[in-house]
Amino acid sequence: MCNHMLEKLKHYEQVFKHFDENGDGKISPLELQRCVADIGRELSLAEAEAAVKYSDSDGDGFLGLEDFIRFVEGGEQEDKLKDLKEAFKMYEMEGSGCITPKSLKKMLSRMGESKSIDQCKNMIAQFDLDGDGVLNFDEFKVMMF
Repeated sequence: MCNHMLEKLKHYEQVFKHFDENGDGKISPLELQRCVADIGRELSLAEAEAAVKYSDSDGDGFLGLEDFIRFVEGGEQEDKLKDLKEAFKMYEMEGSGCITPKSLKKMLSRMGESKSIDQCKNMIAQFDLDGDGVLNFDEFKVMMF
């Protein structure tokens, strides 16, 4: 395991211990709700219960460390997906649901990068998985990762 992964795991363990108020090695929905409130976010008990149920791998009604990591990283993925959707909207041809060579050229020029339509077609072709000459959201995700 690389140093970066070890550091990340240590960080998750520290945060987990903070959330695990009674030190039983598990995070209850109530503990989750309290700690989320500590960082200035609101989470109802029902939402906390749903979050625990969703990430609870052994069905005991609590989050173990592995469940907690999956819960945290799942939230990060949701945030990334939301950001990607916003970025996609900036590039897509209005209402078409896809990025065309023309819309790509337009967005790149707004960012100060001048490309020809042919250059934009070539850029799109690299990630155009279905060969339709445009990028849909799934193809855009592949391009961004």
